[in-house]
This record gives sequence, structure tokens and C-alpha cells, in this order.
Amino acid sequence: MNELISIWLSEQGISLKYLASSATAVGIGVILLISSLSYYVAKYQVLGLMNKVIINSKNTWDDALMEHGVLSRMALLLPFVLMLFLTPLILETTSIASTLLILLSKVLLTFQISRCISALLNVSRSIYKESAKQRFLPLSAIIQIIKLALYLVTSIIIVSLIIDRSPVYLLSGLGALTAVLLLVFQDTIKGLVASIQISANRMVVAGDWVELPKYGADGDVLEIGLSTVKIENFDKTITTVPTYALISDSFKNWRNMYHTGARRIKRTVIIDIASIDFCSTEKINQLTNAYLLQDYLSDKKQELALSEEDNNSDEIAQSFTSLNSRQLTNIGTFRAYITKYLQQNSHIRDDLTCMVRQLTATQTGLPLEIYCFANTTDWSAYETIQADIFDHLFAIAPQFDLRVFQHPSGHDWQKNS
Repeated sequence: MNELISIWLSEQGISLKYLASSATAVGIGVILLISSLSYYVAKYQVLGLMNKVIINSKNTWDDALMEHGVLSRMALLLPFVLMLFLTPLILETTSIASTLLILLSKVLLTFQISRCISALLNVSRSIYKESAKQRFLPLSAIIQIIKLALYLVTSIIIVSLIIDRSPVYLLSGLGALTAVLLLVFQDTIKGLVASIQISANRMVVAGDWVELPKYGADGDVLEIGLSTVKIENFDKTITTVPTYALISDSFKNWRNMYHTGARRIKRTVIIDIASIDFCSTEKINQLTNAYLLQDYLSDKKQELALSEEDNNSDEIAQSFTSLNSRQLTNIGTFRAYITKYLQQNSHIRDDLTCMVRQLTATQTGLPLEIYCFANTTDWSAYETIQADIFDHLFAIAPQFDLRVFQHPSGHDWQKNS
């Protein structure tokens, strides 16, 4: 082919002095032109047709091929392959231009093959995220390790092509750099070990809600990478946490809450101790009208009647009947009311713990803790259920002659002045 180009140039009047260089320039131009045309046809004709087929296809995996640019990267292989095979056909194999073009095409072809493999790895990760029900496999970390090894091998091959030495020659020299490599890639190695432990123990998967107070992270896990974990906080900010931190530090994972389908309500109502007293007969009769307390008060009246009979049989206790007899308290009745109120609430799970308990009295009063589980994990719905419960409790407390404690405000001082 080089001879044909030289004959054609001589027919065009090119002198013998410039014939060789002109033939080389024309040959390079022909090679670049054919390579460019092949890329144009592959990129805008063949690939455009394939994209239309993929869009109309019902499969999802082929959409990932287009999304991650696998086909476009493969289209770029064609011009480099043509450059590699056309160069010895068009140019003299002994010329410097031929040697440089062949070397350039090999280097670019090697690098482009690595990019294609990298894109295929991204496709496998995307398909895994969409199809896997439980994503405990640390695929992101594994893919990052494979990519790191891939580009390391690619770099070695490219260097070996440039210096015209076997890759084994370069690999043998890496043994002496092991300590340096361990120092450079220590975070990568720690991240890999952490990813394996996280996967083996099923500690965290993408989509889990986690809390890491040390790093100010509170939100959903987006991705578990080789060296970092991306967490999207509820204010839509992104916190990047070292992967190793998930096994070296403590954190809270809310995954089991979603699996249970319930979210805990644990909040207190603080009662002013000065408002706690025995229930009078009038108050008991008034509270009997509340259907939630009818069974409770009926049972308590029977217990009190039996207890009173026992006290009357004791001659000594007859003179201290008011002290020795059992009486209903407004705080105890209020606890019974809250318990019944929660049990009949359709938004509270009846198969999980549901109780009202007294905590240790403090300088602010007597805390009554409501401990139960809402039948939803949706944040907005959960807060609505919780607010409705405590709205009712704060409003109903005065009916039991109880005061909910709060520190005096300006309005309180105004009323007392």
C-alpha cells in the first residue's frame, strides 16, 4: 500500500526528495480518516439503531448497558483496532511513524478495554441493586477492588508496551515495594476487611436507616463503598463515613423496626405531685360515666368492699378506718384510663408491649411513661399518632383532678399577682 501511495504521489509531481515523507503523511492521514469514519458509523449509526432496540425492549438489563455507556465505550474500540491493523499495511513497518502509531493504538486499545470492563462492572452492580431482595453482599466494595486491580494491571501493561519489556519483568519488581504499597493502600485494605465483616455479619445494607452520633450521621445508607459509606441525612445532606468506622465504633440500625412494621412510642407525662389525692365518692361516680373505666371501677369497688369488711372485723382498726381502708387514687385511676385508651386505639399494636408505668419522682413531679408501639413506620404518620395520644392525655388530666407539671411562665405570675 505504501508503494501505491508513493507511485500516486510521484504522478502528482512530488519530487523524490519529499516523496517518502509525503507518502508517510498521506498514509497517516488515510489511517486516521478510516478510523474516524469507522467510529462515526459505529457511534451514530449502529449504536443509534441499537439504542432504539434497547428502548423498545422489555428487558431491564440492556437499559443498564446504555445507561452506563458500555456500548459507546465498545464503539471506541473499533478505530483503535483498525489503526493497529491498517498501520503495517499502509506504512512501512520499519518507519518511526509506523512504530509510534502501532504503539499508540496498543496503548489506547488497552486503556479502552479496561474502561469497557469497568462499565460492565457498573452494569452488574446496577442489576444487583435492582434485583436483589437482601443486599448483604458488599458488591460496591468488591467492584472497587476489582477496578483498582484492573487499572493497576492496565498501567503495568501500558508501561511494558512503552519500554518494550514483558509485564512479568515489572511485576517481579513489585515485590520489593510491598511495604510501600501496604502503607499507601492501608485505608483500602481496612475498608475491604470492614466490608467483608459487615457483609458476613449482615450489619448494614444499602437502604438501612442508621445513626452514627460521632459523625453526625442520621439517615439512610446510600452506598457502602470500599473506603467510605455514604449516608443521606433527613435534611438531604450527605455524610461520608469511613467504612471501617462501622466495625470500630458503635451505631444504631433501625432495619428491624421496618421488618416489624411498628415504631416505639416512649414518652412521659409529668404530673404535679401536689395534685395527687384520693378519689372522693363523687369523683368515682363521675368517672364511672367513662366507658373506658367502667370495668376497672367495678372491679375496684368489689375489692374495696371486701377490704372494708376485713377492716370492720378488726376492733382495733375500726377507730382508724380512714387510714387503714384501701382507697382509689386519682393517679392510679388515670393510669388505668391511659392503659385502656391505648388498648382500644386502632393505631397501637396490641401484640407488642403496651404499658403505662411510674418512673422515679423528680423535682419536677411524677413521670408517667407511656410505652407502646404504633402500627406504622412512616415518620409523618407516626408523629401524628403520637401527637394525638398526648393531645388527649394533656386535655383529659384535669378531669382526674391532676395537673400536668410545667415551670411557671409569665402568664402564671400575672394570674397570681
